[in-house]
This record gives sequence, C-alpha cells and structure tokens, in this order.
Amino acid sequence: MSKRSRDAYAAPTVLKPFQKKNPDLVQVVIETPKGSRNKYEFDPKLRTFTLSKVLPSGMVFPHDFGFIPSTEADDGDPVDVLILMDEPAFPGCVITSRLIGVIKGEETKDRQTERNDRLVAVAEESYSHSNVKELEQLNKTFLEEVEAFFVNYQKEHGKKFKVLGIGDSKEAFRLLRRAIEKAA
Repeated sequence: MSKRSRDAYAAPTVLKPFQKKNPDLVQVVIETPKGSRNKYEFDPKLRTFTLSKVLPSGMVFPHDFGFIPSTEADDGDPVDVLILMDEPAFPGCVITSRLIGVIKGEETKDRQTERNDRLVAVAEESYSHSNVKELEQLNKTFLEEVEAFFVNYQKEHGKKFKVLGIGDSKEAFRLLRRAIEKAA
C-alpha cells in the first residue's frame, strides 16, 4: 500500500465529497450511528474517531449522523449530514448518499448566535427511503422529531437551537459547493 493510500485510509477528511461514478451522489462519513447515546467525532490530529459526549438516558441519535469530507461549514467543521438508511452504520463507515435537502438552523450560546445547517441525505443503498428525492416528501412528524432532537441535544450542551426552515436538494447542493470552496 502506498503512503498516499495509507494516508487517505487513515483520514476520512481527505476523501472527495462526491462519488466518482456519479457526481449527484455524495460521500458521507458516519460519526454517530442511529440509536446511539454516544456522540463520536473524527479527531484529525489522532486520525481516529473519539468519544466526545454521552447523551442522557433515554436520548439517542434519531438517525445516522456524519459529515461530508473536504468541506468546511460556517462553524469551521465539515458539513453536518443527517442520513436516512435502513439500519445503523458505524463510526468511520463511508455511505454513498443522495442529498434531499437541508434543515436550516442556528445555535445560540452566551448570546453568540451561529448558523449551523444540517444537510439531509438518503443512503443510495436504502430500501425504505429509495423513493425519497426531496425533504418535503417526508412526513411532518419526521421534521418535528429531528427538530426536537436538536433542540434537546443543544440544550444539554448549554446552547439554544432554532430551526429557521427547510430547503430542497438544490439548496443543499448550493450549500455543499460553498463549503467545498471554503475548504479548498
């Protein structure tokens, strides 16, 4: 194995954001699986996934949560993605996915407000969500549950989260392209 391929294997942040064979698909690196109380993050210095938080009893991630590599969001981290799939993945797993929209939001802590949007995607290899092309196709309960999760999750960490609205897949791709340019 060449040094270059070893480096790419060890650092998911250097992967390309788009799937090679189909530029309409993105690569999502899973940090925290659906159903987990443990919040994992990729630590670029250690080049591995680390436990960053534990949620209180009864609170779990409602869907797999990860990031798109080689991007930089407004908060300085790679772009966050909530990914819909049939079964939970595991930290470090790369899932080829289709963007279906964005949940626009902001976080406030100590009177400092910061934009923190979450892209929403469907795993390319999904049975349950294979027909979903846009976020608006999901029922209202889905969005209410996701909003409740982020409000409670941020509250646990001394922050206030407010949903500003949702955007379609085109808006999600615009945000992604901006984040790719910012990271370059």
